[in-house]
Amino acid sequence: QVQLVESGGGLVQVGGSLRLSCTASRIILSTNAVTWYRQAPGKERELVALILSGGVRNYADSVKGRFAISRDNEKNTVFLQMNSLKPEDTAIYYCKTSYRNREYWGQGTQVTVSS
Repeated sequence: QVQLVESGGGLVQVGGSLRLSCTASRIILSTNAVTWYRQAPGKERELVALILSGGVRNYADSVKGRFAISRDNEKNTVFLQMNSLKPEDTAIYYCKTSYRNREYWGQGTQVTVSS
């Protein structure tokens, strides 16, 4: 069974940094697009960043210049480096991929930015 596991969330002060990880089992992430989403309390889930199998990256306007998505193929892991964090970045962060016409989501990791 395909499984995605996020980690790296936590509590950080404004301006701080965190690096989230999304590690997969039973699927090779480098051959699939991987997307990071987030959902803040009372808000819709929104796309944060994505990386395509060919390496193309895209970001939400709200995180451009602060967040960076990358991939470590040996570890079968996708990272989300988050810098200059703001209170509005507080949310549960999820990674998602698709494989054989099915979507797979991780369980999410909480990021809280305190002012």
